[in-house]
Amino acid sequence: MSYKYQIEVDRCKGCRLCVDICPQNVLEISTTANNIGYFPAFQANPDDCTICRFCCNMCPDVAITVKQIDDNKDKSGK
Repeated sequence: MSYKYQIEVDRCKGCRLCVDICPQNVLEISTTANNIGYFPAFQANPDDCTICRFCCNMCPDVAITVKQIDDNKDKSGK
């Protein structure tokens, strides 16, 4: 199985809770502000992510999601 990791940039307020909880130091805070003026988290080291989901559970704004992707589906979605 594969996973899709996503941070909804405009929901993130840059509180750093996800950055601090990540055991692999995958996340950092961006130097570019989002549409509401906050500096959101981003995956600086995505290859180091172990899909532990600590960041998802810690995020007070539910801005981080990890979804499982079915590798067996073909491109037509069948």
